[in-house]
Amino acid sequence: MKVLLVKPFSTGDHIQPALGLGYLASYLRDRHSVAILDCIKEKIAPHSFGRFIEDRNYDVIGIQCYTFDLANVRKMLFAAKRAKATTVIGGPHPSTDPINTMGYFGDTLDYAFCGEAESGFKTLLEFLSGASTVKEAEIPGLIWKEKRNVTLNDRVLVDDLDSLGMPAWDIIKPQEYPPAQHGAFFKNFPIAPIILTRGCPYPCTFCAASLISGKTVRKRSIDAVIKELRLLRDKFGIKEFQIIDDNFVYDKKYATNLLKRIKEENLGMSWSVPNGVRMESLDEELLTLMRETGLYLISLGIESGSDRILQSIRKGTSTGFIRDKIRLIRKVGIDIAGFFVLGFPGETREEINQTISFSLELDLVRVNYFTYSPLPGTDSYRQLEKDGNLERVNWNKYLFNMVSYSPQGIDRSTLERIRKKAFLKFYLRPRVFMKNISQIKSFSHLKYLFKRFYHWIIK
Repeated sequence: MKVLLVKPFSTGDHIQPALGLGYLASYLRDRHSVAILDCIKEKIAPHSFGRFIEDRNYDVIGIQCYTFDLANVRKMLFAAKRAKATTVIGGPHPSTDPINTMGYFGDTLDYAFCGEAESGFKTLLEFLSGASTVKEAEIPGLIWKEKRNVTLNDRVLVDDLDSLGMPAWDIIKPQEYPPAQHGAFFKNFPIAPIILTRGCPYPCTFCAASLISGKTVRKRSIDAVIKELRLLRDKFGIKEFQIIDDNFVYDKKYATNLLKRIKEENLGMSWSVPNGVRMESLDEELLTLMRETGLYLISLGIESGSDRILQSIRKGTSTGFIRDKIRLIRKVGIDIAGFFVLGFPGETREEINQTISFSLELDLVRVNYFTYSPLPGTDSYRQLEKDGNLERVNWNKYLFNMVSYSPQGIDRSTLERIRKKAFLKFYLRPRVFMKNISQIKSFSHLKYLFKRFYHWIIK
């Protein structure tokens, strides 16, 4: 079958390869013709999508869907149905809210997938092409309609991640992506993201990671990771890689052995962890090895400067623990970026100010202040639903740089002003300002940084 996999357009400022689609393409293309369209990179807005697919005769169009993509994906599905394609979506949103997802998209959506979709999508294509006698009820993770009723099949998590191969880099073309990757700054360019593990065992109330890829951490073999890094360097000219899964240091022995192998290979690549890592496994030995293999920046999901909030969101850390880990990381000589969330349910104005003050106290080179967004399926979302507070959510403002929710006693416009002031307080300090200015690599890099500044501070 002729298949198009799509990353939908967004006004967000991260322009990076969609690894989930890359893994799907790699897994499918032994039997099918597969293309990937990154609408953000190619600047194809929803109203232009119909023109793009017109006369290309795709049999199946599969679209990646986060919660903030819902409105755009609905427009794209409408265009895909007009082109007589079978429509499929997957990704975080249908994985966390499968039944409501099918209702939201109505007749524009034929199928969706919950969780990891490689094996299920391949089986669906066999079903659609008539190459197999498999039935819809037998396709793992499939969300489908049976006599207008929505049915969710049991999903299957892949234990052997190596069996999925690596992303279809020749289709993705990572060397053609602009300097607007997940991290706003970089040491070398071009950059490619990689994934080492799937699964998250932690119980954070606001995060949907375990709903998408399960609680068990599954790891790729070290040989497979090294093979991918060599390919990226030698075939595509990649000079820096970004590990974008959260838990590659969860198993300290695995992380240590991988880093030792990278050191032995002498790949000559810098690297960072812009999605953040947990702090529990970080000790001086591991951090030193990370720095010796080219790590220059570590990102941490600090979340809050209030011990009460850290406890309520089940983060498993404390402000004292965070201070100690940051001192250790800086002792080793690695720069740190910190992620903070403002406006958790039940959070007070005083606690938000505590978080901002905490961020200014820590030895961080960069920060990002997000505002809390209730992700469907998470514990905090269910609590808001139980308390009747979902009406406080603005579903049209679900991007990271927007305020979709504010706690009782603080309106969204006030929370937005607090967030913007926090950014300015942090970055306009002379030492921090000059440190970041000195790391701008080119005029095109400067343009993307200004775009981010506009979206997060001015707009």
